[in-house]
Order: sequence, then structure tokens, then C-alpha cells
Amino acid sequence: MQHVLMTALLAGLLVLWALPLVAGERRQAVFAGGCFWCMEPPFAGLPGVIEVTTGYCGGDKANPTYEEVSSGKTGHLEAVRVIYDPAKISYEELLAIFWRQIDPADANGQFADRGSQYRTAIFYGNEEERQAAEDSRRDLELSGRFTAPVRTAILPLKPFYAAEKYHQDYSQKNPQHYQAYKEGSGRAAFLRQAWPENTTSPPPKSQQRPEAATLRQRLTPLQYEVTQNAATEPPFANEFWDNQRPGLYVDVVSGEPLFSSRDKFDAGCGWPSFTKPLPGVALVEKHDASHGMSRTEIRSPRAGSHLGHVFDDGPGPGGLRYCLNSAALRFIAVDDLEKEGYGQYRALFP
Repeated sequence: MQHVLMTALLAGLLVLWALPLVAGERRQAVFAGGCFWCMEPPFAGLPGVIEVTTGYCGGDKANPTYEEVSSGKTGHLEAVRVIYDPAKISYEELLAIFWRQIDPADANGQFADRGSQYRTAIFYGNEEERQAAEDSRRDLELSGRFTAPVRTAILPLKPFYAAEKYHQDYSQKNPQHYQAYKEGSGRAAFLRQAWPENTTSPPPKSQQRPEAATLRQRLTPLQYEVTQNAATEPPFANEFWDNQRPGLYVDVVSGEPLFSSRDKFDAGCGWPSFTKPLPGVALVEKHDASHGMSRTEIRSPRAGSHLGHVFDDGPGPGGLRYCLNSAALRFIAVDDLEKEGYGQYRALFP
């Protein structure tokens, strides 16, 4: 009887690690992006992220050590497990952050770290996560940001084993060594070049927020009130609510690319609505308690322009609806992408 009980208990535990639901409203996401020291900080401290653990995933050896994984013979990849609250941050947002930390075209490691244990991968726990991961990889390929094919694997989740204690929170325990390693490995320089909008360096002049006086001259009164004072334009009486042409939607203030017509849908609300932003666009979210409501406001990453709100009643795997003000947007038709300086996005529209 004791043997039967123990077998049942172990079976139950094996089911638990495979489920994306961790406890209550907590879920887990597991990513491999090369050295796990560098993959922990981008997720740690994000609103909605509860815990980030470095560890090993993808192989069959139980409870591997760092030395064993480093040999490249266990099948495990260095990985991070992100425990998050899906009511505060979505799986799709975590995917967008993941892509901004790696070289997705490298199939044999990451930067100075070579070997199978440093390959990149997204481990999915269910069909919804698999589809979201596939969609995000496809969108990244179509974006034209990288000329080489994306080689990041999308794999079913296997047991995740936490790494040794000295590997946890490494960037906080050893900040100088961590930063030196990130620079010396080549990761930091690659990310600055591949994702210049993701760095703390000053953005290009064309994407900086102009002074208020300049904005008042350049924008219409409605555009100014919407982007700078969080006003809302009337529904069904705005420029893009029923625009069906293929193209790109950018911030009217800075020109930052934000959304694609491929992700636009008719929500019946009278404002332009999208299921998700462009790959790699990390919109700023803020709680909005105005007008007696509890909503999530969204702003553009660089200029901080008020765009609208995001709701959880949208279609598709993500279930999100980005409800925007037309006055916060400028539309670039597909045929005009090259001459307007957005030629790299032409691949999004086959």
C-alpha cells in the first residue's frame, strides 16, 4: 500500500510541473536564452512578475548540477522560470521581452557561450502557449529586424530544476562581475544594435519627445489633448476606427512603430482596436482610476504619449484588446513604408 501511495504521489507531482497554472492566479513561463545570469534581470521586478528562478530544463537527467549541464551531455538548457500573475502581465508580453534578450539566429549557443546547453528555446506548457510562441516567432521573422532565419526552438515543457543557490539573483549579488560579463560576452553590444529602443541611451532625434510648445504647433488641438493630457476622442467619429488598409500605425508624436494592420480588428466600440502591438514593442502600462473606472492605460515607450487602454475582452489566444485613439496615431500605408523610413517593416505585409 505504501508503494502504491508513493507512486500516486509522484505521478501527481509530474502532472503539476507540466501545468502552466502554478497556484491560484499564478502561472509559469520557461525560457532559455543562453547564460541564465543575463536572462533573469529583464523579467525580475516587472509589474505582475512574482518570481524568477534560474535553472535547467529540456533534458532527461533529474536534478542535474551546473557542472553536469555545462558538459553539454544532459540535454538540459540553461533557462529561467518566470512566475507571474496573468491579470497583470500576459504571456505574450513575456514573449516580447524574451525576444529582446537574445540572438534568435544563433543555433549553437549565445554570444561567447557555445554549446547545446546555451541554445535558445521557449518551453510551452499547453496548446495556447505553443500557439502564442509560434505567432511571436513568426511575427519576429516577418518584421525584418533580423536578416538570418530565427532558430529559437519551441519545445514542450519538461521538468524545470532550479540551479544552485549561488546562481540565483546573480546580477544583484555580483553586479560588477555581471555587467562585465554581459559586456565581455558580446550580448550587451548585440542588444544595443538590434534593439536600440530597448536601451537607456538617448533615442534618435526623430523619436524623442518634442517640447510642449513645439507639440502645440505641430499637432492638432485634439492630438495634443489626447497624447499629452489623456483625453479621449469620440467613438465612430475618428480617423482610423474603420480603416481597413494594410499598413503601420506609429506614434503621432515620435513616429515610434506601434501596431500593424494585420492585428487590427473591428471591436464594435468605435475606436481602432488591435490584438497586440508589434513584436518587441514594450508599451508602458499604468493603472487608470479616472472617471470612476479601473482601467489599464497604455503609453508609447519613447515619447510617453497616451494611446488609449488595454482590456482583456479581445479575440485570439492573448485575449487582449488594445483600444486606441486615432488622434494618437499616424498611419503609414504599405506602399509608403520605404519613403517614410519604415522599409524594414515591409516584410510584415506579404
